[in-house]
Amino acid sequence: MPDATVKDLMQSIIDPSADVVWLSVKYEANKSGAVDFAPTTDQEWASVRHGAIALAETANLLLIPGRHVARPGERSEAPGVELEPAEMEKMIEADRTSWNARATALHDATMNVLQAIEAHDPVKVFERGAEIDNACENCHTHYWYPNEKVPEFPRQP
Repeated sequence: MPDATVKDLMQSIIDPSADVVWLSVKYEANKSGAVDFAPTTDQEWASVRHGAIALAETANLLLIPGRHVARPGERSEAPGVELEPAEMEKMIEADRTSWNARATALHDATMNVLQAIEAHDPVKVFERGAEIDNACENCHTHYWYPNEKVPEFPRQP
């Protein structure tokens, strides 16, 4: 029985769990130079694994029919850029197959990252983390902000 909304899942589990994975391997440049960050201990790898497991399983929760996008009365935080929750829900229900395919893509991308985590391979975690980002963005650009106008990069003359 779906009690949490899609918005609840996004805010409570999906976004924080994806951040655990994405931020586990990074490169930062500061005044002292460049610093690579990656899990090194079993405990750090376990933490990243927990984030990936939560993300993969939450993708499964998105497949449960009858889950509302948001609570009654909740509105878009950026009207005109984002669709209203009722509009998103209507799109999902009109083509459940596409919604399920996008949720499954998130699950599958996360399982690919999980393999890299299990192998303690930070390079693959970073590379496959992009697959998670692509799965998220594919869904967001279809259901959340399909009318977003992305400016083109200036071209060299």
